[in-house]
Amino acid sequence: MFLIECPWCGPRSQTEFHCHGEAHIARPKYPDAVSDAEWADYVFNRSNTKGVIYERWVHNHGCRRWFNVARDTVSDRILAVYRVGGKRPEVTP
Repeated sequence: MFLIECPWCGPRSQTEFHCHGEAHIARPKYPDAVSDAEWADYVFNRSNTKGVIYERWVHNHGCRRWFNVARDTVSDRILAVYRVGGKRPEVTP
């Protein structure tokens, strides 16, 4: 178990949070105009990077707010926490 720094509640146990996948995935502006292959790419394909990845998290058992996390997938360390809509921080593992 480790602590996650909620931007609103402060440090809390990881058991209070849930990860909802990669952050900064742009939905097609005109979904009806994209091909089935492009739509499938948007829905299913993610970078699955070994190293730093930016993810969307929610504080399920707390304030229930969404935020983004920069996490190193190799060490499972959280490198940065920032609010949705905030600038993606440049981090190094």
